[in-house]
Amino acid sequence: MIEFLFLDLDDTILDFEATERKSIARLFRDLGIEPTEELIHRYHVINLEHWKRLERGEITREQISNRFEVLFNELGRTVSTKDCETRYRQYLSEGTDYMPGAREAVERLSKKYRLFIASNGTASVQAGRMARTGLGVFFEQVFVSEELGANKPSLLFFEKAFSRIRGFDPARAMMVGDSLTSDILGGIQAGIRTCWVNARNRASRTDIQPDFEIEGIHQLDALLEHL
Repeated sequence: MIEFLFLDLDDTILDFEATERKSIARLFRDLGIEPTEELIHRYHVINLEHWKRLERGEITREQISNRFEVLFNELGRTVSTKDCETRYRQYLSEGTDYMPGAREAVERLSKKYRLFIASNGTASVQAGRMARTGLGVFFEQVFVSEELGANKPSLLFFEKAFSRIRGFDPARAMMVGDSLTSDILGGIQAGIRTCWVNARNRASRTDIQPDFEIEGIHQLDALLEHL
């Protein structure tokens, strides 16, 4: 029986891709740049690679802002990466886009299980989004890597989170998220069950095998009823 549910926030509950598109387009307009589909996609690719490098321990969290330096160097533009980062984070923190059926699912789950956010996102951004959506009422604690001092998928992230939960039992815990390399690998390494939220129909990997796979968090409560 599952009692403790660790839920990723971005692209599991909240639609980060939608918020990202709106936020980066807003930043481009601030800078007098037309936010074309090609340009937005290029930012997305650069940003994703920076976060993957953070997961692998190749860069520090502070170096994430280099994404803007890389992008604008390609465009031949000189900008203040610090200013870009500040504005962009503010715009992200205002995002309230949900994945389909996610809010209703979280509310249902909160009546049966102890819920915890487990996120690699920036603390100020996640706090802003949690506050604006009112999601905080459904969660016992919010674990953000920037505040814990460790990133998913590291075992240290999960050990620190587990240590702060009253009566925690890994045998009754599950990590639920959209990232194989962050959420699922992290849960596996931490010795808890895992559920991959594959809402965007991404290809699976033979080296990272979740215990369960669903199309969206709205399917999670039905899955848990059979465990």
